[in-house]
Amino acid sequence: MNGYGGDQIRAAERPHLDAGEPLMQRAADGLARIVGDLLDDPAVRPGDGPGSVLLLVGSGDNGGDALFAGARLAADGRRVTVLRVGSRVHAAGLAAALDAGARLVDDPSGAPGQARPAADVLAAVARWGDRGPAAVATDAALDADLVLDGILGIGVRGAAALRSPAREVVAAVRQLARDQRAPFVVAVDVPSGIDVDTGAIADDHVLQADVTVTFGGVKAGLLRGPGATLAGRIELVDVGIGADLQAVEPLVRT
Repeated sequence: MNGYGGDQIRAAERPHLDAGEPLMQRAADGLARIVGDLLDDPAVRPGDGPGSVLLLVGSGDNGGDALFAGARLAADGRRVTVLRVGSRVHAAGLAAALDAGARLVDDPSGAPGQARPAADVLAAVARWGDRGPAAVATDAALDADLVLDGILGIGVRGAAALRSPAREVVAAVRQLARDQRAPFVVAVDVPSGIDVDTGAIADDHVLQADVTVTFGGVKAGLLRGPGATLAGRIELVDVGIGADLQAVEPLVRT
């Protein structure tokens, strides 16, 4: 399995994006298919019914991937809830998810797609109520069969420490894992907070994934460093850049 750097992935994607190819839609379709299969796997979810998914959604395209996948899952009858943990949200992805029947856990970040100054973000976080983001996340995660980690993707350089409220949300789900009450966790492209090239982490506020669904090419950080132990099983979704990646030397060969 070859592992590619974030810059290599972005360079491979660029001509396809410039040509108008729907790479995000392909990624979301593949992600939704894999999550649907997991929800139907008795080893993952032994209960009856369609299953439920909690989306942890950050500000960037990683959150957009999660939201468009959530829209497909909701359209298939899955119960989908969205917990926004960034200063803004992918507007089209959120609209698609809500139109398909997903629901918002709360409203910490204001209008869809709207960037907000830091002071406004802190004020918005206060509207989580007296219970705070950790308690809200705990209840939402306990009510879900599967959690999608769509907080940070390859757009972040280096090992990124999560900021509030994402930090508190991840800490809450990690505590459920220690208590053996955590739902199944799927990372969107990479576990949020790892360096996509080296697998390094800034601190221990990274959500351990049972499965990482990665797009286009396997990221090098999923194969080395702490990232290799946090990624779980790796599933690769073909978005149409495989031939482009074959022309470059990967950062990791295994």
